[in-house]
Amino acid sequence: MATNSPNPLPFAEPPYLRGLPSPYYTASHLAFQKKARAFIYENLSRHALDYERDGIVPQHVFDTFAKNNMLIPNLPSPLPVQWLKRLGIHDILGVKVEEWDYLHTGIYLDEMGRSGIAGPSASLTAGMAYGIPPLVKYASPELQERVLPDLLTGKARSCIAITEPDAGSDVANITTVAEKSPDGKEYIINGTKKWITNGIWAEYSTMAVRTGSPGSGAAGLSLLVVPLKNYPGVSMRPIKVCGTETSGTTYIELDDVRVPVSNLVGTEGAGMKYIMTNFNHERLSIAVGATRQARVALSTAFDYVLKREAFSKPLITQPVVRHRLAKAGAELESLSAWIEQFLFQMTKLKKEDADRELGGLTAMAKAKAGMVLNECSQTAMLLFGGNGLTRTGQGELIERIYRDVPTSRIPGGSEDVLLDLAVRQLVKIYEAGRKRLERDAHI
Repeated sequence: MATNSPNPLPFAEPPYLRGLPSPYYTASHLAFQKKARAFIYENLSRHALDYERDGIVPQHVFDTFAKNNMLIPNLPSPLPVQWLKRLGIHDILGVKVEEWDYLHTGIYLDEMGRSGIAGPSASLTAGMAYGIPPLVKYASPELQERVLPDLLTGKARSCIAITEPDAGSDVANITTVAEKSPDGKEYIINGTKKWITNGIWAEYSTMAVRTGSPGSGAAGLSLLVVPLKNYPGVSMRPIKVCGTETSGTTYIELDDVRVPVSNLVGTEGAGMKYIMTNFNHERLSIAVGATRQARVALSTAFDYVLKREAFSKPLITQPVVRHRLAKAGAELESLSAWIEQFLFQMTKLKKEDADRELGGLTAMAKAKAGMVLNECSQTAMLLFGGNGLTRTGQGELIERIYRDVPTSRIPGGSEDVLLDLAVRQLVKIYEAGRKRLERDAHI
């Protein structure tokens, strides 16, 4: 049963939900958290395990979230207020859209992950979170008029289509080609996209394509809005992956798919820039969700060892068990505090400043979140013993969380790539800062 009372289990809640002081959260945030928890529990969380077992979240769940404006929180903050008000969307569970900030976003994402299973949440959110923001920021007014009203209100669904069979984190080397027709009125697209979350249900994709020459690298990439469902030349099939069984992972083939040139998002050849700025929101969203999953895994294990007896004593009496919990818990609480700091900083920084100052660190935080989820879920698996290996019974949740771990460590930029990116970005910031110091010293 849903309740807004703090869960007394260690590691089950972030400090602010245990009643501890926080410099970040206002009355607006706290009120939204209570409403969001009740809504999400009633309409998603209490059925999440059943949905994951069945491999599908029913369409009515998406429709209910859309009707109550509860897909809008997946967009980056600040929200596109003018568009939302024009469409009759003035608040999200009582929070005015113009007052929404990244801390509200973080609360929403945390509550969406409260079941501990990533798939049901991703089935509702990924398309809105990653496919629509580039259209809001970069698409022409004409293109926005054609697609945003239905996408923002949930009448149509979207996805981001970047990854290919031979180009995942190496975005600059994608090979899906979009060539202009002889009359210059259309792009003709050929290629494949793989591991596309929500693709199977999407009317539209925001797709990365190569409009430049084969050797043009990042400079030859563009974004196009490509219709998917029942569109000529498009074929799709679901892909089964470990974990997130309800997220709609999709393989897309494009065979002479024709779209009007007006479906170009922004400027031809600027696709890499648009993709990279979009990644920061995606990576922070993944980090928040992974942190909540880690909380569910570790607190569930804590509950188990308090009750489970071995050698006539509860497991919690064994020092090695307490040691495992402490190590994982320290990693979890450190990560949680870092993520809260990011969310707060995002409420204070302009988008351009946040991209510059936090881009590399966001990549690092997303990578760290995957590592911590791995540590917490592995700890839980070991403490559950044979029950943790079993897809039914009291260890089922832990087994499912453990299978979800790679879907935090790989999508949005795989772990090793992001760690390298983070340091390269930090070096750039350092070099820029050193030049400023040298310049100031000569004034």
